Amino acid sequence: MDDSDESTDDLLRLAARSLTGHRRRLFQAEVTRVLCAGHARRAERRFGWGRANVDTGLHELDSGIRCVENFGTRGSRRSEDSNPQLAADIRDLVEPHTQADPELKSDRRYTNLSAREVCARLRTEKGHAVADLPSERTMRDILNRMGYRLKRIQKGKPLKKTAQTDAIFANVKAVRAQAQTEPDTLEISVDTKAKVSEGEYARGGKNADRVGRDGGEGMGP
Repeated sequence: MDDSDESTDDLLRLAARSLTGHRRRLFQAEVTRVLCAGHARRAERRFGWGRANVDTGLHELDSGIRCVENFGTRGSRRSEDSNPQLAADIRDLVEPHTQADPELKSDRRYTNLSAREVCARLRTEKGHAVADLPSERTMRDILNRMGYRLKRIQKGKPLKKTAQTDAIFANVKAVRAQAQTEPDTLEISVDTKAKVSEGEYARGGKNADRVGRDGGEGMGP
């Protein structure tokens, strides 16, 4: 039976599109066996179905063995997987600007190089052509997949100037000016040392070489 009825064929095409994978192949195989005498090429001309897919469905229908789909291999490969040299160059550029987790609680690494800077350095320092490089957004995804997180690397945050700082120095300046006009006044300069907190440290004030593990000694240099 090869006489096509457009309304019936449209319904069959719609039904096939509503199915996926193994169920779609079996449906196409059943329709091909009944309406196209089991010929995949004839089903391709009539319904627009891929004959390779219909052939697979016919084999599954005859043997009762289902073919397993390998969706993971479909689509384009990741840039760092398809181009190992690109991945090596990215590591070579980013590693000198990378810092481990400040508290040493995870393997996460932080870098102060943005995706835009990495793309620029790949062109200027590694000689990659612009057409061969991924976009800035893709580069950001690549850095994340490679374990790098963008974060400003800062050892410590200095304390901000207090509200009394200007008043203190103004008073010192006035006292010195007054002392210079009084010949009986002796000006003495005293160098004192005081312990002042410099702000928030990246490791909470701890030295990475002295942080012990499991109660043991430090990791060393």
